[in-house]
Amino acid sequence: MKNYFEFEKLGTSYRQEFIGGLTTFLAMAYILVVNPLTLSLASIKDFPDVLRMDHGAVFVATAIASAIGSIVMGLLGKYPLALAPGMGLNAFFAYTVVLGSHIPWQHALGAVLISGVFFFLLTLTGLREKIINAIPVDLKHAVGAGIGLFITFIGFQQSGIIVKNDATLVGLGNLSNGTTLLTIFGIVITVIMMTRGIKAAVFYGMIVTAIVGMIFHLTPVPHQLIGSVPSIKPTFGAVFSAFGDHSFWSTSMIGIILTFLFVDFFDNAGTLVAVANQAGLMKDNKLPNAGRALLSDSIATMVGAVLGTSTTTSYIESTAGVASGAKTGFASLVTAGLFILSIFFYPLLSVITTPVTAPALIIVGVLMVSSLGNINWKQFEIAVPAFLTMIAMPLSYSIATGIAIGFIFYPITMIVKGRIKEINPIMYVFFVIFLVYFILK
Repeated sequence: MKNYFEFEKLGTSYRQEFIGGLTTFLAMAYILVVNPLTLSLASIKDFPDVLRMDHGAVFVATAIASAIGSIVMGLLGKYPLALAPGMGLNAFFAYTVVLGSHIPWQHALGAVLISGVFFFLLTLTGLREKIINAIPVDLKHAVGAGIGLFITFIGFQQSGIIVKNDATLVGLGNLSNGTTLLTIFGIVITVIMMTRGIKAAVFYGMIVTAIVGMIFHLTPVPHQLIGSVPSIKPTFGAVFSAFGDHSFWSTSMIGIILTFLFVDFFDNAGTLVAVANQAGLMKDNKLPNAGRALLSDSIATMVGAVLGTSTTTSYIESTAGVASGAKTGFASLVTAGLFILSIFFYPLLSVITTPVTAPALIIVGVLMVSSLGNINWKQFEIAVPAFLTMIAMPLSYSIATGIAIGFIFYPITMIVKGRIKEINPIMYVFFVIFLVYFILK
């Protein structure tokens, strides 16, 4: 094992990798709570139960998909990067596809699976790696920041801090509401711990917030810590039922699939690049051994869709593990093992509600938006597409829309500035694709 992961060459040890893997798990363990709540649309009232995913099944699918994805990344990619259902993509799945379009979640899983297969083939041919490397580094950072803003907006919305306003579209909610106050407390306590440099502050913040919520009767009290594993039957293999439904292959569903392809590709790429940047793995705007890392993402996405969860991708919280000493894929194996163990703690995790998880969404958004500092804002031709990419995501409630707008403006501003030679030919292809995307939308 030491030789396979080159411990001696990289100057690491089992203890160092274990601590790194544990830190990564604690930093991203919130997904075990947030993902089931998101995909089951727990915060949405008066919504048909038939369109909701089973909370317990999604919990198990999230844990297993995260474990498998991290194992594949550790063994194949050899990077200290853990995988789990992506924040942003799960929101797109739940709020745009299922809630917004009233598309059955089985069909949405079908779109995820197809996108995974498509990207798997793209990765095998090496085309996906070339496409990622063709995207300007400034736009890569803008995509990561935009996803962060989108996630933060969802956190504010779910907590009631930001609500619908007929006059101004959005406005400040009732801050005297008990659950809203609990979320605000969670934000404050998490920010304090993050500022103090406490590892896994997001996870600890959720624990403290949940305890305070139980004290003031704002969240339920768990009756047991360890219990039986929820059945994954409601979601396992449900994706295949969509393929036998003729409505899945309708024109409108094709549009959903294409959108998932765009979001899946750029969300995966943006998150992977963001993690690699913070971990110091990027070299000359390129990710070494990117093919295997991207292959891991593709495999995890396909497995996750079959299990019953949205797209599985690399997590920016992996940088917490890297900061703790993780340097190899062995740390990812440790994280995977902890995800498997967490399945038995469902009774404890299932009582953590939206007001408890909202602070996590907001803080994760802060971490992702930090990539803004890497964008060259002094060059207007770069600033415009980067800004539009970032700001359009939360305002349009769509990651794909933000990406499309930014990628359309980039060739325009660069050509006008006289920097046509710096534009990769692939960016022209994106320009045409996204232009057609808006015309047909």
